[in-house]
Amino acid sequence: MRIKNREMLVSHGYLAGRKNMAEILEAGLMAADPYCNTRELFHLEGNLLSIGSPEFEADGDPRTGTEVIDLSQIEHIYVAGAAKGVQRMAKAIEDVLGEWLTGGHVIGKYGDSTELTRIGITLGSHPTPDEGCVEGCRRILELSGKVTEKDLVITIIGNGGSSLLTYPSEGITIQEVRDFTYMMQIEKGVPTIELNVVRNHIDQLKGGRLTRLFSKAKVICLDCVDANDFRMRGVRENWQILMHENRWLHNLPDETTFADALAVIEKYEAEERTPESILKHLRTAAPEEETVHFQEFQEFDTRMFGITPKSRDFMEVSKRKAEELGYRALTFAHVEAVESVQAARIFASVVKHTLEIGEPFQAPVALFIGEEMVVEVGKSKGVGGRNQEYALMMAKLLAGQERVTVGAVDTDGTDGPGGLRLEGAPGCLAGGIIDGQTWEEAKKREVDIEHALATHNTSEALWRLGCGVAAEQNVSMGDLGVILIDV
Repeated sequence: MRIKNREMLVSHGYLAGRKNMAEILEAGLMAADPYCNTRELFHLEGNLLSIGSPEFEADGDPRTGTEVIDLSQIEHIYVAGAAKGVQRMAKAIEDVLGEWLTGGHVIGKYGDSTELTRIGITLGSHPTPDEGCVEGCRRILELSGKVTEKDLVITIIGNGGSSLLTYPSEGITIQEVRDFTYMMQIEKGVPTIELNVVRNHIDQLKGGRLTRLFSKAKVICLDCVDANDFRMRGVRENWQILMHENRWLHNLPDETTFADALAVIEKYEAEERTPESILKHLRTAAPEEETVHFQEFQEFDTRMFGITPKSRDFMEVSKRKAEELGYRALTFAHVEAVESVQAARIFASVVKHTLEIGEPFQAPVALFIGEEMVVEVGKSKGVGGRNQEYALMMAKLLAGQERVTVGAVDTDGTDGPGGLRLEGAPGCLAGGIIDGQTWEEAKKREVDIEHALATHNTSEALWRLGCGVAAEQNVSMGDLGVILIDV
């Protein structure tokens, strides 16, 4: 089970809704574990290793079909990568390859398990990088020095990799990258997709460079995504979109430029607070420091597989669980780069309208929300996260509404930077579960929800109310939000 404090969550408030919500969130969190998918991707018979199937390929990929490798012709097999919960994918590779696997190194997030036996693991900080991230990158760089054209390298990238895989360019310190990231992502709420245009240009391993590093060998790029989840973003085939519009899968190309990076800084009026070393590096725009563009990438001997196809997606699994529990399950919204409290205001108004007149939805219904909201905290030092802030705002807006339960979690089990220091509580919550009775419960327990929202100190409030979700850490597949409206 991923949720570690289920009894706390379902023992108060609107009991029926909370119990159903806990089951739905648990189903989604379990489905987000990529271990089984990764094992299914690799098949070993004798000395023949088969990798892939159409389910894991991007449509339009010119290098289609199962990749069959005669391991008797391979001298060494290494694994390298970074992601929150990366060890779950790495562990699956260890279990399939056994003694064929030479070793490797991956970078996970503090709090991740370290269950690997053949592959080394270093833990680092997320969402702002630290020396642990740099040390992990050093280990990967050392590994790359051993690789020859007779080897096979499997790279792994998933959510969190943009912080964990941090090795600053010459002349830039890790503290400068850390401060810049905090200022842009936490204080200003810059979406990762835009922030990475800058980060990829001030780093030695991001922006496709991970694959360039091992390009002497045959490289299998594993990415913790659905390779066909990009149709909505354009009319081109998904392979073309991944090759030309990618910003965060660092074993794939990134075709942005130094000028694009400077434009992001200008857009968010951050030039005065950006370290001079970063500005100097971006303005110099040395060609040899550019990210890996598609023209270069296609010369490498690579294959790419997305290991979380839609049929196995955590959202789809959660929806099936909701249907088993008697709800009509609907995808309600995708809220990328929307402030948590603003999303809550809109969704709460829809819920109230549904309860009052039975439109636009008819109960019992489960409304599912995907992608990732943002929180712009400014100078606040409160401990919280986007899902927690959303949940508490919904508690305020839906106060007194019967038959409604709201849940929201980050699938990696850590919603925000963390730092909660309460007896019995985890350092970082996964999210929260609230209902129409939560506001009154807060008054009785003297928990000031409005102050928690104003100071972005939402973790303590949720935990004291028995509404904070504690979960086992794993890979991040995005956020899972659910609104249950009962009859």
